[in-house]
Amino acid sequence: MKSRATTPPHSDLTAENWPIACNMLTFGGRTPDGTPTEDASATTWAGQLRQVRELGFDHIDPTDAWLSLAKLSPERLNEFRSVLADEGLGISSISMTRSSVVDRKNGEQNLADAHRFLDIAPEVGASIVNLGFMQGLTPAQQQALWFWLEPGHVDDPELRPLAIERIRELGDHAAANGIQLSLEMYEDTYVGTPEDAVQFVKDVGHDAVGLNPDIGNLVRLHRPIPSSPGMIDLFETVLPYCNFWHIKNYTRDEDPATGSYSSAPVPLKYGVINYRAVIRRAIELGYRGPFCTEHYGSDSIGVCAENRDYIRQVVGSALNRPDQPTNQQGASA
Repeated sequence: MKSRATTPPHSDLTAENWPIACNMLTFGGRTPDGTPTEDASATTWAGQLRQVRELGFDHIDPTDAWLSLAKLSPERLNEFRSVLADEGLGISSISMTRSSVVDRKNGEQNLADAHRFLDIAPEVGASIVNLGFMQGLTPAQQQALWFWLEPGHVDDPELRPLAIERIRELGDHAAANGIQLSLEMYEDTYVGTPEDAVQFVKDVGHDAVGLNPDIGNLVRLHRPIPSSPGMIDLFETVLPYCNFWHIKNYTRDEDPATGSYSSAPVPLKYGVINYRAVIRRAIELGYRGPFCTEHYGSDSIGVCAENRDYIRQVVGSALNRPDQPTNQQGASA
């Protein structure tokens, strides 16, 4: 059964039909009774999906932190697609979370899962598979109020050539299936700074591989980061290479006198990143990829819905600006 929500071609994108998904990670990977979401009933899936649809979403991102489509049997995958269609939702992107393809223990399985996602994506209407090099949370991160308050995984420089090789392999698969691969920016990984992220994509050197400028992952850290008004300079380096966008915002404060930091998740228009300026700049540079709204804490999907409406207004303004043509396509779009 085909869902009612589909991803429009780039040439037909407007503020109203631009794919803006809700990341399903807010529901977690287990039901209240502890059942893994991929083993839950179709009724359970429908109950979670309906909450998102009731907030006005047309698309979701079924991240593997919620439900790994790669682990579903063909029969259960068809069942999921039927539930999705019944709830009137489409899939614009699929994200892998903490499933690095160079994880020393699980890298080969994660690589196999990534290939499976690349085969599933065009079947469900997704144009992007997103992955990163972040790995599982440490025990200290699991106990912290916010996991980013504790140190996490740091990528091994010796594995960088293998990471490039495996991403290039996945890029070949993505291109063969008519979709794209996006690499999520995340601290202390091979794509952990704007400069490192761009260099990694250049070293991969594949037209089907771009970046996910999830710089919200960086501004929340309690450590020094380059700063500029609206954090616009952080984005300027990466935007020409971006094909997908996990989008979220945080407050951030630094006290030079004490060396203390603070950060907290907030809706897009209230945080330290000036997304009105950043999104307009991205569209000016040719960005035409999907957005995926995220938020941690509070009513996450409610904030995601608020963020979706904000994005649509900003996109509409950017597409209608009289001083800049916006019909060009970016190299990674």
